[in-house]
Amino acid sequence: MDKILIANRGEIALRIIRTCKRLGIETVAVYSEADSEMPFVQEADEAFLLGPAQVQQSYLKADDIIDIAIRTGAKAIHPGYGLLSENSEFARKAEQAGITFIGPDADTIDKMGDKIGSRVTMQQAGVPVVPGTDEGVATVEEAIQAAAEIGYPIMLKASAGGGGIGMVRCEDEQALTQHFQSVKTRAKAYFGDDVVFLEKFIANARHIEVQIFGDEHGNIVHLFERNCSVQRRNQKVIEESPSPHLPEDARNRLHQAAVDAAQAVSYKNAGTVEFIVDENNDFYFLEMNTRLQVEHPVTEKVTGYDLVEWQLEVAKGNELPVKKQQEITSTGHAIEYRIYAEDPVKFMPSPGPINKLDWKGQDNVRIDSGYVEGGKVTPFYDPLIAKVIVHASTREEAIAKSQAFLNEVEIEGLKTNIPLFTAFLQSEEFQAGDYTTAVLPGWLEKQKESVQ
Repeated sequence: MDKILIANRGEIALRIIRTCKRLGIETVAVYSEADSEMPFVQEADEAFLLGPAQVQQSYLKADDIIDIAIRTGAKAIHPGYGLLSENSEFARKAEQAGITFIGPDADTIDKMGDKIGSRVTMQQAGVPVVPGTDEGVATVEEAIQAAAEIGYPIMLKASAGGGGIGMVRCEDEQALTQHFQSVKTRAKAYFGDDVVFLEKFIANARHIEVQIFGDEHGNIVHLFERNCSVQRRNQKVIEESPSPHLPEDARNRLHQAAVDAAQAVSYKNAGTVEFIVDENNDFYFLEMNTRLQVEHPVTEKVTGYDLVEWQLEVAKGNELPVKKQQEITSTGHAIEYRIYAEDPVKFMPSPGPINKLDWKGQDNVRIDSGYVEGGKVTPFYDPLIAKVIVHASTREEAIAKSQAFLNEVEIEGLKTNIPLFTAFLQSEEFQAGDYTTAVLPGWLEKQKESVQ
């Protein structure tokens, strides 16, 4: 595998290029007109224009991407995350063209991409799932009847959804009636599939995910968990490992459940099993993401492994670099902050030029960014500027180091959510670590009340 094509953009494309350079692997980038001056285009050994800024005319043109891979002699395609990363048809077409898809096989992507189907698979494997419907609900009348049996509040969810899109919490029948059709319409627009289902809303819950890895020789291991409960609009903004306030017996059971989930589908390559953990530390399967996660650097910091390198090894047909679970250890505490170009209170994107970008620099702080000073965040893509990953020997030290670092960062020309982080890090809720998915919205509401 001496040359790979990266079917993605921004910071994840750069991050993959970094590992490939270290391993002596050539890289091919693809890009849109809006991204022609982006650092990932300059850093790749070769780069090819796909089309206009809109993703449908550029980064989602699967056939064109595969054609470029064939013409350049790329032996494999790394999809990154988002875009085509969980598109089974793309994976299937690549394999049919004799190109290795760096991820699980297309059938596994299909199986786990269908949230209803994955619920059934997990139940058969003995992995607990959130109470809900095991089939799609076609009409609002069906939804109302099912919700009455499950009990409110419920989550109305798109079966093909992800990233917090196509998800609405409904407190009662009126809310379910109000949102039912709009969720179906949104699901169709984003995922090409309007099937929706219901799940019980678990109150006072934490969102904890487990990194898993498998190879074609039957080896499956976990690389510990990440707490992703600090969210805005169902999207993660802070992730940390290990998860605070999780008893060791619950932690061990969670890890084993994730391995059981991966074994149920003979999983290969990198994946993440996501769980909801309730106030009694009972947990329920949410979904399996069949790709590398945005927050994978958190795991890299506590384990010391390069997960992209692991992906490449598995894609070559090799065994996992470390296949004995007891040899994989977690050291210290890591926290990741997603730095967005957005209004820090309204959470609205704030695209624009980056007139100044000075990270200042500090020991044990990793910056994964797709931008440099003088660049521009356009309105066409996710407004993520960078991921800041802080590692220290304890959680308290990691928080203190985070605060010191974020206070010194200088970004000018657009709004960012850094002020949100520097204030939130001082909150009792985050400092204590015993928080749920309601922590950020609840804390923000308290700030509004204090101002009033």
